[in-house]
Amino acid sequence: MSEHTLNVAGVTVDTRHWIGGERVASADTFVDVSPIDGSVLGEIARGTTAEASAAVAAARAAFPGWAATARAERARILHAVADAVEKRIEDLSIVETHDNGALLRSHRRGVMPRVAHNFRFFADWLVGLGHEDFDTRGHTNHVSWDPAGPCVLITPWNAPLMLATWKIAPALAAGNTVILKPAEWAPLTASLFADIAAEAGLPAGVLNVVQGYGAEAGNALVSHPDVRRISFTGSVPTAKTIAAAAAANLVPASFELGGKSPLLVFADADLDLAVDLAVEQYDNAGQVCLAATRILVEETIAQEFTRRFTEKASALRQGDPRDETTDIGPNIHTRQLEKIDGFVQRALTAGARVVIGGRRGEGQYYAPTLLTDVAQDSEIVQEEVFGPVLTLQTFTDEDEAVRLANDTRFGLAATVATGDRGRAARVTDRLVAGTVWVNCFFVRDLQAPFGGSRHSGVGREGGTWSFDFYCDLKNTVSAPKGWRDHG
Repeated sequence: MSEHTLNVAGVTVDTRHWIGGERVASADTFVDVSPIDGSVLGEIARGTTAEASAAVAAARAAFPGWAATARAERARILHAVADAVEKRIEDLSIVETHDNGALLRSHRRGVMPRVAHNFRFFADWLVGLGHEDFDTRGHTNHVSWDPAGPCVLITPWNAPLMLATWKIAPALAAGNTVILKPAEWAPLTASLFADIAAEAGLPAGVLNVVQGYGAEAGNALVSHPDVRRISFTGSVPTAKTIAAAAAANLVPASFELGGKSPLLVFADADLDLAVDLAVEQYDNAGQVCLAATRILVEETIAQEFTRRFTEKASALRQGDPRDETTDIGPNIHTRQLEKIDGFVQRALTAGARVVIGGRRGEGQYYAPTLLTDVAQDSEIVQEEVFGPVLTLQTFTDEDEAVRLANDTRFGLAATVATGDRGRAARVTDRLVAGTVWVNCFFVRDLQAPFGGSRHSGVGREGGTWSFDFYCDLKNTVSAPKGWRDHG
């Protein structure tokens, strides 16, 4: 082990930036702490304007060659990256569990395999990407997707590598080069992935990783004049700052932001299914932007729903995320834990009643919580907590259910539990959300558009929508006359 590497449960991870195909150290570092037990994982290179500028320069230098690479070859390399990820699923899972506290079994079975799938999907979509030529008064229109240039991708800590590769894979498939700024609370799998991608044959400079704080490295990246796309997942206030920086250089930006999503449970729903869907919202210790944290239940079944929910949620096992029997792990950071508890305590002061939870555990663990007797205009109903905290409200009819569901500034997702197909169609048509699930949750296909409405985001990604964002679309119009036959 060198001074620039960590040993995370037997897996070696470099703590330096990855710029232009090389490891680059910084004068300063920041501390990375495991949420499992508060232990220090290591000192991580802290990027500033110098490292950000070097990464953009490397991405710009690599761009012409990567953009000119034939689609089939780009796709082959992305499949090679997916192959390499699959060989390192165990290592990636171990590192990310130690770094962000999510369940090890979830990483092994779902999250890291999805990382590989992200690359395979966009590699295959690239090969088939196209639009039929069409005629305008005898002239032929041909639509093409041209690579845009260096892309800055800023990603969150709740599913660090999977969410990063939702962006990296389509950006690279489109022929762009990438500068990734991972969240400082969970940067390690981004660093490990840089090595994996390079070993798989991704050319130097095509992917760059700059670690550090948003106010330093992040700001330097999004304000750089050579950046041609910015994609960010995180909070609304940070998005506004990034949008201002992007506007100064007329750079297109995509934002996937906060959520305060509803789960609407109607009296005709399969009640056991509805309870299962509600309890599922505690996944990843409630640190899921799509989580339906506002449970809205038809008044006639509210008492029975609450009884069944309490029974099922109380059986969840909270503890060490490395244990196969654990259902809920820790929250990411002491600051986040304090934020969660602050929301709960203010809600209780305002008159909310605890059904379950409502308290901190030892370390960075917060008990799964359900609050009721909450006002629609209260902070706990209107603002994103990003922890294992749900609220329960009742409604009397469809109109009231939809009104309550839409009555926040967010619009990321919604979930509906009903046994009536007609009701499902009526309600989903009226909900303001980028994604609506009916009698299911978190079924996510990469060919579907993904994003949020209102303050939950700007733009859509997935399938061709990703290429529309990461490319400059061009329409070439050819006249029917004026050609010379050089046979």
